[in-house]
Amino acid sequence: MESETAVRRLAALAQSSRLSVFRLLVKAGHEGLPAGEIARSLAIAPNTLSAQLNLLAQAGLVTNRREGRSLIYSAQFEQMAELLVYLMDDCCHGHADVCGPIVEAAARGECCDTENRPA
Repeated sequence: MESETAVRRLAALAQSSRLSVFRLLVKAGHEGLPAGEIARSLAIAPNTLSAQLNLLAQAGLVTNRREGRSLIYSAQFEQMAELLVYLMDDCCHGHADVCGPIVEAAARGECCDTENRPA
């Protein structure tokens, strides 16, 4: 990944409502959510949400598809993973004690454990 791409993706997430939208879409999984449901869930005005989703899409973090009259938005998990790998590349010059907790959490599947996730 090029640093410009990482900066664009991080900048897209560096605003509270966009970060909330992205986190909600991550929780929704590959199925995604209709724009109206996102707006209701986060109490965001539709026109504001549209602008936020466009910025996230331009950064490559979300995509949409049409189902009937609805636009369904989904997180782009591959691009999110690329960003995380870029951030962790050559993690702490081999000091496993720093990166270890992250690697261990991923190996245990904690990021995917919806039953035991704190609210």
